[in-house]
Amino acid sequence: MSLLADLLTTVFERRFRKDGLSMDLQNRSIEDLSRDLIASDAEHTIRALSQAIVQRFDTLDDAAKLEFFKFLATQMDIDAAAVRAALADYEATPSKASYGAFAAAAEPPRQEFIRRLNAVPGATGALVNMRADLLRLARKDPQTQALDMDFRHLFASWFNRGFLVLRPISWETPAHILEKIIAYEAVHEITSWDDLRRRLAPPDRRCFAFFHPAMPSEPLIFVEVALTHGVPSSVQGLLAETRAPMAADQADTAVFYSISNCQSGLASISFGNSLIKQVAADLSLELPRLKTFVTLSPIPGLGHWAKGQGINLTDRTGDELKAIAAHYLIREKGRGDAPLDPVARFHLGNGAQVFQLHADADTSAKGQQQSAGVMVNYLYDLSKVAQRHEDFTAGTLAASKDIKTLADAARSLLPNEKV
Repeated sequence: MSLLADLLTTVFERRFRKDGLSMDLQNRSIEDLSRDLIASDAEHTIRALSQAIVQRFDTLDDAAKLEFFKFLATQMDIDAAAVRAALADYEATPSKASYGAFAAAAEPPRQEFIRRLNAVPGATGALVNMRADLLRLARKDPQTQALDMDFRHLFASWFNRGFLVLRPISWETPAHILEKIIAYEAVHEITSWDDLRRRLAPPDRRCFAFFHPAMPSEPLIFVEVALTHGVPSSVQGLLAETRAPMAADQADTAVFYSISNCQSGLASISFGNSLIKQVAADLSLELPRLKTFVTLSPIPGLGHWAKGQGINLTDRTGDELKAIAAHYLIREKGRGDAPLDPVARFHLGNGAQVFQLHADADTSAKGQQQSAGVMVNYLYDLSKVAQRHEDFTAGTLAASKDIKTLADAARSLLPNEKV
Protein backbone atom coordinates (compact mmCIF):
# COMPACT_ATOMS: atom_id res chain seq x y z
CA MET A 1 0.00 0.00 0.00
CA SER A 2 2.83 2.39 0.81
CA LEU A 3 4.49 1.73 -2.59
CA LEU A 4 1.18 2.25 -4.38
CA ALA A 5 0.60 5.50 -2.52
CA ASP A 6 4.07 6.72 -3.48
CA LEU A 7 3.46 5.84 -7.14
CA LEU A 8 0.10 7.61 -7.19
CA THR A 9 1.66 10.66 -5.55
CA THR A 10 4.42 10.74 -8.16
CA VAL A 11 1.90 10.43 -11.01
CA PHE A 12 -0.21 13.22 -9.55
CA GLU A 13 2.76 15.52 -9.05
CA ARG A 14 3.95 14.97 -12.62
CA ARG A 15 0.47 15.60 -13.97
CA PHE A 16 0.19 18.66 -11.75
CA ARG A 17 3.32 20.09 -13.31
CA LYS A 18 2.33 19.21 -16.90
CA ASP A 19 -1.25 20.41 -17.04
CA GLY A 20 -0.37 24.06 -16.35
CA LEU A 21 -2.22 24.26 -13.02
CA SER A 22 1.00 25.13 -11.22
CA MET A 23 1.53 28.12 -13.50
CA ASP A 24 -2.01 29.31 -12.79
CA LEU A 25 -1.37 29.12 -9.05
CA GLN A 26 1.90 31.00 -9.41
CA ASN A 27 0.06 33.98 -10.89
CA ARG A 28 -2.26 34.44 -7.92
CA SER A 29 -1.65 36.15 -4.59
CA ILE A 30 -0.88 34.07 -1.52
CA GLU A 31 -3.98 35.53 0.14
CA ASP A 32 -6.22 34.33 -2.72
CA LEU A 33 -4.60 30.89 -2.60
CA SER A 34 -5.23 30.77 1.14
CA ARG A 35 -8.92 31.62 0.76
CA ASP A 36 -9.32 28.90 -1.84
CA LEU A 37 -7.51 26.39 0.36
CA ILE A 38 -10.03 26.89 3.16
CA ALA A 39 -12.98 26.78 0.75
CA SER A 40 -11.96 23.60 -1.11
CA ASP A 41 -13.19 20.09 -0.31
CA ALA A 42 -11.23 18.29 -3.05
CA GLU A 43 -8.16 16.47 -1.77
CA HIS A 44 -6.07 17.00 -4.91
CA THR A 45 -6.91 20.73 -4.94
CA ILE A 46 -6.04 21.06 -1.25
CA ARG A 47 -2.71 19.40 -1.90
CA ALA A 48 -1.92 21.61 -4.89
CA LEU A 49 -2.89 24.80 -3.09
CA SER A 50 -0.98 23.85 0.05
CA GLN A 51 2.15 23.17 -1.94
CA ALA A 52 1.82 26.46 -3.79
CA ILE A 53 1.32 28.43 -0.55
CA VAL A 54 4.29 26.82 1.19
CA GLN A 55 6.51 27.53 -1.80
CA ARG A 56 5.21 31.08 -2.22
CA PHE A 57 5.69 32.00 1.43
CA ASP A 58 9.34 31.03 1.20
CA THR A 59 9.87 33.65 -1.53
CA LEU A 60 8.31 36.57 0.38
CA ASP A 61 10.38 39.34 1.93
CA ASP A 62 9.83 40.28 5.57
CA ALA A 63 7.30 43.02 4.81
CA ALA A 64 5.18 40.67 2.71
CA LYS A 65 5.43 37.93 5.35
CA LEU A 66 4.18 40.34 8.01
CA GLU A 67 1.25 41.36 5.82
CA PHE A 68 0.40 37.71 5.29
CA PHE A 69 0.44 37.05 9.03
CA LYS A 70 -1.89 40.00 9.56
CA PHE A 71 -4.17 38.62 6.84
CA LEU A 72 -4.39 35.27 8.65
CA ALA A 73 -4.92 36.99 11.99
CA THR A 74 -7.77 39.20 10.81
CA GLN A 75 -9.39 37.50 7.82
CA MET A 76 -9.31 33.97 9.24
CA ASP A 77 -10.35 34.85 12.77
CA ILE A 78 -13.39 33.51 14.62
CA ASP A 79 -16.83 35.03 14.01
CA ALA A 80 -17.63 36.27 17.52
CA ALA A 81 -21.36 36.56 16.79
CA ALA A 82 -21.49 33.00 15.50
CA VAL A 83 -19.66 31.79 18.60
CA ARG A 84 -22.14 33.54 20.90
CA ALA A 85 -25.10 32.14 18.97
CA ALA A 86 -23.69 28.61 19.01
CA LEU A 87 -22.96 28.83 22.74
CA ALA A 88 -26.51 30.02 23.38
CA ASP A 89 -27.89 27.08 21.41
CA TYR A 90 -25.72 24.65 23.36
CA GLU A 91 -26.78 26.18 26.69
CA ALA A 92 -30.43 25.97 25.67
CA THR A 93 -30.25 22.45 24.22
CA PRO A 94 -27.09 20.53 25.13
CA SER A 95 -26.51 17.78 22.58
CA LYS A 96 -23.85 16.29 20.37
CA ALA A 97 -25.01 18.44 17.48
CA SER A 98 -25.13 21.73 19.41
CA TYR A 99 -21.76 21.05 21.01
CA GLY A 100 -20.26 20.23 17.62
CA ALA A 101 -21.64 23.45 16.19
CA PHE A 102 -20.16 25.45 19.07
CA ALA A 103 -16.76 23.75 18.76
CA ALA A 104 -16.71 24.47 15.01
CA ALA A 105 -17.63 28.12 15.54
CA ALA A 106 -15.03 28.57 18.29
CA GLU A 107 -12.14 27.32 16.14
CA PRO A 108 -10.72 30.01 13.84
CA PRO A 109 -10.43 29.00 10.16
CA ARG A 110 -6.68 29.62 10.31
CA GLN A 111 -6.23 26.48 12.43
CA GLU A 112 -7.70 24.38 9.64
CA PHE A 113 -5.59 26.39 7.21
CA ILE A 114 -2.42 25.37 9.09
CA ARG A 115 -3.57 21.74 9.24
CA ARG A 116 -4.15 21.68 5.48
CA LEU A 117 -0.74 23.16 4.78
CA ASN A 118 0.74 20.31 6.80
CA ALA A 119 -0.65 17.80 4.30
CA VAL A 120 2.23 18.55 1.92
CA PRO A 121 5.38 16.42 2.34
CA GLY A 122 8.01 18.48 4.11
CA ALA A 123 5.48 21.08 5.25
CA THR A 124 5.95 20.44 8.97
CA GLY A 125 9.43 21.90 8.89
CA ALA A 126 8.19 24.75 6.70
CA LEU A 127 5.47 25.56 9.24
CA VAL A 128 8.03 25.55 12.06
CA ASN A 129 10.08 28.03 10.05
CA MET A 130 6.92 30.05 9.36
CA ARG A 131 6.30 30.41 13.08
CA ALA A 132 9.94 31.40 13.56
CA ASP A 133 9.29 34.24 11.11
CA LEU A 134 6.11 35.13 12.98
CA LEU A 135 7.97 35.38 16.28
CA ARG A 136 10.79 37.34 14.70
CA LEU A 137 8.59 39.84 12.87
CA ALA A 138 5.52 40.22 15.04
CA ARG A 139 6.11 38.83 18.53
CA LYS A 140 4.57 41.90 20.20
CA ASP A 141 1.98 42.75 17.55
CA PRO A 142 -1.47 42.46 19.22
CA GLN A 143 -3.06 41.50 15.90
CA THR A 144 -0.92 38.39 15.48
CA GLN A 145 -0.68 37.10 19.05
CA ALA A 146 -3.82 34.97 18.64
CA LEU A 147 -2.34 33.53 15.44
CA ASP A 148 0.74 32.48 17.39
CA MET A 149 -1.51 30.81 19.96
CA ASP A 150 -3.02 28.76 17.13
CA PHE A 151 0.43 27.67 15.97
CA ARG A 152 1.35 26.73 19.55
CA HIS A 153 -1.91 24.82 20.03
CA LEU A 154 -1.32 22.70 16.93
CA PHE A 155 2.41 22.23 17.50
CA ALA A 156 1.78 21.04 21.06
CA SER A 157 -0.19 18.14 19.54
CA TRP A 158 2.07 17.44 16.60
CA PHE A 159 5.26 17.51 18.69
CA ASN A 160 4.05 15.76 21.83
CA ARG A 161 6.34 13.18 23.44
CA GLY A 162 4.57 10.26 21.78
CA PHE A 163 5.78 11.37 18.35
CA LEU A 164 9.35 12.20 19.29
CA VAL A 165 12.25 9.84 18.63
CA LEU A 166 15.29 9.85 20.92
CA ARG A 167 18.49 9.21 18.97
CA PRO A 168 22.08 9.07 20.20
CA ILE A 169 24.47 11.46 18.48
CA SER A 170 27.98 10.05 18.08
CA TRP A 171 31.09 10.71 16.02
CA GLU A 172 29.66 8.20 13.52
CA THR A 173 26.43 10.19 13.05
CA PRO A 174 26.06 11.53 9.47
CA ALA A 175 27.94 14.76 8.87
CA HIS A 176 24.84 16.78 7.94
CA ILE A 177 23.45 16.12 11.43
CA LEU A 178 26.76 16.87 13.13
CA GLU A 179 26.98 20.18 11.28
CA LYS A 180 23.62 21.12 12.81
CA ILE A 181 24.80 20.14 16.29
CA ILE A 182 27.70 22.56 15.86
CA ALA A 183 25.40 25.30 14.57
CA TYR A 184 22.68 24.85 17.19
CA GLU A 185 24.91 24.56 20.28
CA ALA A 186 23.68 27.45 22.41
CA VAL A 187 25.43 27.03 25.78
CA HIS A 188 29.11 26.26 25.15
CA GLU A 189 30.19 27.09 21.62
CA ILE A 190 31.65 24.25 19.56
CA THR A 191 34.65 25.93 17.95
CA SER A 192 35.81 23.22 15.54
CA TRP A 193 35.35 19.64 14.39
CA ASP A 194 38.10 18.65 16.82
CA ASP A 195 36.11 20.29 19.61
CA LEU A 196 33.01 18.35 18.54
CA ARG A 197 35.01 15.12 18.44
CA ARG A 198 36.12 15.65 22.05
CA ARG A 199 32.46 15.90 23.05
CA LEU A 200 31.27 12.83 21.14
CA ALA A 201 34.04 10.29 20.60
CA PRO A 202 35.48 9.50 24.07
CA PRO A 203 33.87 6.62 25.98
CA ASP A 204 32.83 8.93 28.82
CA ARG A 205 30.86 11.31 26.61
CA ARG A 206 27.30 11.05 25.30
CA CYS A 207 24.92 13.18 23.28
CA PHE A 208 21.22 12.59 22.64
CA ALA A 209 18.66 14.44 20.53
CA PHE A 210 14.94 14.38 19.94
CA PHE A 211 13.78 14.14 16.33
CA HIS A 212 10.31 14.20 14.79
CA PRO A 213 9.42 11.73 11.99
CA ALA A 214 8.27 14.62 9.78
CA MET A 215 11.66 16.36 10.25
CA PRO A 216 14.11 13.42 10.35
CA SER A 217 17.21 15.50 9.57
CA GLU A 218 16.47 18.32 12.01
CA PRO A 219 17.24 17.86 15.71
CA LEU A 220 14.64 19.56 17.90
CA ILE A 221 16.70 19.65 21.07
CA PHE A 222 19.87 17.91 22.20
CA VAL A 223 21.74 17.35 25.44
CA GLU A 224 25.45 16.75 25.94
CA VAL A 225 26.44 14.44 28.80
CA ALA A 226 29.73 13.86 30.60
CA LEU A 227 30.24 10.68 32.62
CA THR A 228 32.40 11.46 35.65
CA HIS A 229 33.56 10.52 39.13
CA GLY A 230 31.69 12.89 41.43
CA VAL A 231 30.00 16.19 40.69
CA PRO A 232 32.16 18.53 38.56
CA SER A 233 32.85 22.12 39.59
CA SER A 234 33.85 23.74 36.28
CA VAL A 235 32.93 23.43 32.64
CA GLN A 236 36.49 24.10 31.51
CA GLY A 237 37.50 20.92 33.33
CA LEU A 238 34.84 18.95 31.47
CA LEU A 239 35.85 20.36 28.08
CA ALA A 240 39.63 20.49 28.54
CA GLU A 241 41.61 19.32 25.51
CA THR A 242 44.15 17.55 27.72
CA ARG A 243 41.77 15.67 30.00
CA ALA A 244 42.14 11.89 30.27
CA PRO A 245 38.94 9.99 29.31
CA MET A 246 37.69 7.28 31.63
CA ALA A 247 35.82 4.04 31.00
CA ALA A 248 32.08 4.65 30.96
CA ASP A 249 31.37 1.76 33.31
CA GLN A 250 33.58 3.36 35.96
CA ALA A 251 31.53 6.55 36.18
CA ASP A 252 29.17 7.22 39.08
CA THR A 253 27.76 10.57 37.86
CA ALA A 254 26.07 11.72 34.66
CA VAL A 255 26.43 15.45 34.06
CA PHE A 256 24.08 17.25 31.68
CA TYR A 257 26.32 20.17 30.81
CA SER A 258 24.63 21.60 27.72
CA ILE A 259 21.00 21.57 26.58
CA SER A 260 20.24 23.37 23.32
CA ASN A 261 16.89 23.99 21.65
CA CYS A 262 17.36 23.90 17.91
CA GLN A 263 14.17 25.26 16.32
CA SER A 264 13.20 28.84 17.13
CA GLY A 265 9.79 28.13 15.59
CA LEU A 266 9.12 25.66 18.42
CA ALA A 267 9.68 28.19 21.20
CA SER A 268 7.45 27.47 24.22
CA ILE A 269 6.93 23.87 23.07
CA SER A 270 8.68 22.03 25.88
CA PHE A 271 10.95 19.08 25.08
CA GLY A 272 13.73 19.47 27.64
CA ASN A 273 11.83 18.01 30.57
CA SER A 274 11.13 14.77 28.69
CA LEU A 275 14.63 14.67 27.22
CA ILE A 276 16.51 14.83 30.52
CA LYS A 277 14.31 12.26 32.23
CA GLN A 278 14.45 9.87 29.27
CA VAL A 279 18.23 10.14 28.94
CA ALA A 280 18.71 9.67 32.69
CA ALA A 281 16.50 6.59 32.67
CA ASP A 282 18.28 5.11 29.64
CA LEU A 283 21.75 5.77 31.05
CA SER A 284 20.84 4.22 34.39
CA LEU A 285 19.89 1.02 32.56
CA GLU A 286 23.04 1.03 30.43
CA LEU A 287 25.40 1.92 33.28
CA PRO A 288 24.12 0.58 36.64
CA ARG A 289 26.96 2.25 38.57
CA LEU A 290 25.53 5.68 37.81
CA LYS A 291 23.95 7.00 41.00
CA THR A 292 23.92 10.77 40.50
CA PHE A 293 22.33 12.80 37.70
CA VAL A 294 23.13 16.50 37.74
CA THR A 295 23.46 19.44 35.43
CA LEU A 296 26.32 21.90 35.26
CA SER A 297 24.28 24.93 34.30
CA PRO A 298 24.86 28.60 33.57
CA ILE A 299 23.01 31.30 35.50
CA PRO A 300 22.17 33.56 32.56
CA GLY A 301 20.16 36.19 34.41
CA LEU A 302 22.46 36.75 37.40
CA GLY A 303 24.65 39.48 35.92
CA HIS A 304 21.72 41.49 34.58
CA TRP A 305 19.81 41.20 37.85
CA ALA A 306 22.86 42.16 39.94
CA LYS A 307 23.51 45.22 37.79
CA GLY A 308 19.91 46.32 38.33
CA GLN A 309 20.42 45.98 42.10
CA GLY A 310 23.62 48.01 42.07
CA ILE A 311 25.72 44.93 42.88
CA ASN A 312 29.16 44.72 41.26
CA LEU A 313 29.90 41.03 40.91
CA THR A 314 33.47 41.53 39.70
CA ASP A 315 34.46 42.94 43.11
CA ARG A 316 33.21 39.90 45.04
CA THR A 317 35.08 36.91 46.43
CA GLY A 318 34.13 33.40 45.36
CA ASP A 319 32.14 32.76 48.53
CA GLU A 320 30.33 36.07 48.16
CA LEU A 321 29.46 35.29 44.55
CA LYS A 322 28.02 31.93 45.55
CA ALA A 323 25.94 33.51 48.31
CA ILE A 324 24.53 36.17 45.98
CA ALA A 325 23.83 33.52 43.33
CA ALA A 326 22.03 31.31 45.86
CA HIS A 327 19.80 34.20 46.90
CA TYR A 328 19.08 35.03 43.27
CA LEU A 329 18.21 31.45 42.32
CA ILE A 330 15.80 30.60 45.13
CA ARG A 331 14.47 33.94 46.36
CA GLU A 332 14.22 36.28 43.39
CA LYS A 333 10.87 35.67 41.71
CA GLY A 334 9.42 36.49 38.32
CA ARG A 335 5.99 36.10 36.81
CA GLY A 336 3.65 33.87 38.77
CA ASP A 337 6.05 33.65 41.72
CA ALA A 338 8.34 31.36 39.69
CA PRO A 339 12.15 31.74 39.84
CA LEU A 340 13.38 34.81 38.01
CA ASP A 341 16.22 32.95 36.32
CA PRO A 342 14.98 31.08 33.19
CA VAL A 343 17.29 28.08 33.59
CA ALA A 344 16.35 27.71 37.25
CA ARG A 345 12.70 27.99 36.31
CA PHE A 346 13.10 25.19 33.77
CA HIS A 347 15.01 22.72 35.95
CA LEU A 348 13.09 23.33 39.17
CA GLY A 349 9.81 23.09 37.29
CA ASN A 350 11.08 19.81 35.89
CA GLY A 351 11.51 18.34 39.37
CA ALA A 352 15.19 19.09 40.02
CA GLN A 353 16.83 20.53 43.15
CA VAL A 354 19.30 23.42 43.38
CA PHE A 355 22.23 21.36 44.62
CA GLN A 356 25.64 23.08 44.55
CA LEU A 357 27.18 26.36 43.38
CA HIS A 358 30.70 26.88 42.01
CA ALA A 359 32.72 30.06 41.53
CA ASP A 360 35.24 30.29 38.65
CA ALA A 361 33.30 27.53 36.95
CA ASP A 362 33.09 29.20 33.53
CA THR A 363 36.04 31.36 32.55
CA SER A 364 34.73 32.12 29.05
CA ALA A 365 33.77 35.68 28.13
CA LYS A 366 30.13 34.61 27.97
CA GLY A 367 30.29 32.97 31.40
CA GLN A 368 31.92 36.03 32.93
CA GLN A 369 29.35 38.36 31.41
CA GLN A 370 26.37 36.24 32.47
CA SER A 371 27.31 35.37 36.02
CA ALA A 372 30.93 36.33 36.79
CA GLY A 373 31.80 32.69 36.15
CA VAL A 374 29.41 31.14 38.70
CA MET A 375 27.65 27.90 37.67
CA VAL A 376 25.13 25.68 39.41
CA ASN A 377 24.36 21.97 39.68
CA TYR A 378 20.71 20.99 39.54
CA LEU A 379 20.22 17.49 40.95
CA TYR A 380 17.79 15.07 39.31
CA ASP A 381 16.91 12.42 41.88
CA LEU A 382 14.79 10.10 39.74
CA SER A 383 12.90 8.86 42.80
CA LYS A 384 11.88 12.41 43.75
CA VAL A 385 11.40 14.37 40.52
CA ALA A 386 7.65 13.75 40.37
CA GLN A 387 7.07 14.96 43.94
CA ARG A 388 9.40 17.93 43.49
CA HIS A 389 7.54 18.90 40.34
CA GLU A 390 4.27 18.85 42.28
CA ASP A 391 5.88 20.89 45.08
CA PHE A 392 7.09 23.42 42.53
CA THR A 393 3.60 23.90 41.10
CA ALA A 394 2.44 24.52 44.68
CA GLY A 395 5.11 27.19 45.18
CA THR A 396 7.88 25.25 46.95
CA LEU A 397 11.38 25.25 45.43
CA ALA A 398 13.71 22.33 46.10
CA ALA A 399 17.11 23.46 47.36
CA SER A 400 19.84 21.68 49.30
CA LYS A 401 20.76 22.73 52.83
CA ASP A 402 24.02 24.22 51.55
CA ILE A 403 22.17 26.41 49.06
CA LYS A 404 19.76 27.67 51.70
CA THR A 405 22.68 28.47 54.02
CA LEU A 406 24.41 30.39 51.24
CA ALA A 407 21.22 32.32 50.49
CA ASP A 408 20.96 33.32 54.17
CA ALA A 409 24.57 34.49 54.08
CA ALA A 410 23.72 36.84 51.21
CA ARG A 411 21.72 39.14 53.49
CA SER A 412 24.77 41.16 54.47
CA LEU A 413 25.85 41.46 50.84
CA LEU A 414 22.67 42.83 49.32
CA PRO A 415 21.22 46.35 49.26
CA ASN A 416 19.04 47.25 52.22
CA GLU A 417 15.80 46.65 50.39
CA LYS A 418 16.88 43.08 49.68
CA VAL A 419 17.85 42.19 53.27
